[in-house]
Amino acid sequence: MPDAKLQNLRALLRDCGSCLVAYSGGVDSVFLAVVAHEVLGAKALAVIADSPSLPRSELREALELGAAFHFPVRVVRTREFENAQYLANPANRCYFCKHELFSELEPLARAEGFAVIAYGENASDAGDFRPGVQAAREFAVRAPLKEAGLTKADIRALSAQLGLPTADKPQLACLSSRIPHGEAVTPAKLGMIERAEAVLRGMGFREVRVRHHQMKAEGGRMKDESGKREAGSAPALARIEVGAEELPRLRTEVVLAEVAAALRGIGYAQVTVDLQGYRRGSLNAGVRSNP
Repeated sequence: MPDAKLQNLRALLRDCGSCLVAYSGGVDSVFLAVVAHEVLGAKALAVIADSPSLPRSELREALELGAAFHFPVRVVRTREFENAQYLANPANRCYFCKHELFSELEPLARAEGFAVIAYGENASDAGDFRPGVQAAREFAVRAPLKEAGLTKADIRALSAQLGLPTADKPQLACLSSRIPHGEAVTPAKLGMIERAEAVLRGMGFREVRVRHHQMKAEGGRMKDESGKREAGSAPALARIEVGAEELPRLRTEVVLAEVAAALRGIGYAQVTVDLQGYRRGSLNAGVRSNP
């Protein structure tokens, strides 16, 4: 069945004639970029958006994958951090991010003669809360993986067949997704989150989220790692999620102490572990799904 869907995907891409792929380095977009390049050659281009919400390690890996599998990747700088609506972090924050991305890709596609802009939505995404879908509709961005009926499981299986190292890559999302809706997104917070998650991945944990929760300011000040108080900033709590099978190791006394010390050094006033482990969209509880 996945092989038949792959043939459908190839036919869809062939019919496009040329294609600009919104690329992130994740499971879906890598697979789409590789197949688009296989079908369309120089008439396919992967474009990755760089902003403070993209971890540096993910940008490096995305570019390395393009080099390893011989598909061209271009980096564009997006400016969602200049949008007050994005920074306010409403429940539909992803809409503003995707709108900014497609606002960059549309003139690029027009200027360089790419007939279609495509992104990595797949058939498993139906029912999840994905406000970026609205932006895709507004810009007539195609979702070839979804159109071909490819589920996340199909994409992982086919990625393995193609020898892609992303076949078993954990699900990822932008760093802004670690901040609860209604709490402002700032580059400083994202820097803390990125460093905290790097600590855990450096210790061998694979599925990692560090949820960044702003606490009430204690007298309007917060201690930094040197023990001083920083005017105008509020203390933050790190809520760690790791894969359920990884929880027992995280909860050992030695590992907990090491993680807590490292995250306090980054600037977190409190460090907690979510006993339910990682689950996709845990900050979306109560938010309605897309129609």
